[in-house]
Amino acid sequence: MTDTREVYNSRELLHNLTLRELRGKYKGTALGWLWSLINPLATTAIFTIVFSTVMRVDPPVGVNGLHNYSLFLLCGLLTWNFMAGAFQTGMGSLVANGNLIKKTYFPRRLLVISNVAAAFVSYAIEMLVLIAIFLAFRVNVLPYIPLILLVMVLLGFFALALALMLSVVNVYFRDIAHFVTLFMQLWFYATPIIYPITLIEGTRDNGKWTAAWHVADLYTLNPMVGFVESIRDMMYSGRLPGWQPIVYCLVITAVLLWIGNRVFGRMEKRLAEEL
Repeated sequence: MTDTREVYNSRELLHNLTLRELRGKYKGTALGWLWSLINPLATTAIFTIVFSTVMRVDPPVGVNGLHNYSLFLLCGLLTWNFMAGAFQTGMGSLVANGNLIKKTYFPRRLLVISNVAAAFVSYAIEMLVLIAIFLAFRVNVLPYIPLILLVMVLLGFFALALALMLSVVNVYFRDIAHFVTLFMQLWFYATPIIYPITLIEGTRDNGKWTAAWHVADLYTLNPMVGFVESIRDMMYSGRLPGWQPIVYCLVITAVLLWIGNRVFGRMEKRLAEEL
């Protein structure tokens, strides 16, 4: 509560740091904020060609008979891009602002939070565009917007928890950033973004996997499965997500946020010296 109060009392500084991140993200580029839309659309086009056309990954049938791999992919890709981007930029925020940390005192958490907040603004804009696209395809996602926003905010806290924990560790052990880069590649393919989750769930029925720990059961321990599938259920499938994945994501986020804050609090005292 003390840390939360400190951040709240410094909310004006947090606002300014977030604006700085937003203004500097595409500073000097001709297209500016359009890149936040061009990048995921270009990635979607590439994945659509490779996985839908070449490898013939068949997306599930959504609401009103919707059968579109690009829309299926965007629901997961935008969600993943936000988490990965917020996590990794937040993790490097202390090292990137070493000069600022050494000059004056302020709550160091603000640097991490501002990076996550800036990424969330971009995510919100991208999701608004995606909602407009679904409406153009005559898929009414408007009733689900409040719950979609809640899942997005919960995902933001999940990314913040990871960033808090590893940002301070990254100051002392710089190799951690390289390990995280490798791990994120594995994590991406371990999340149902470019393929439907039914491909994994199907292994439970056909008997291909008989190990003590069933691969499908291990797969669901990945919290990003719950986040991606919840967003996809509401937008692509036109139904409410199950409460179990959301509760699981909520518990995991709360635990990681507590751990991340404790780790940050214990290790932030010597940040200026290490930087």
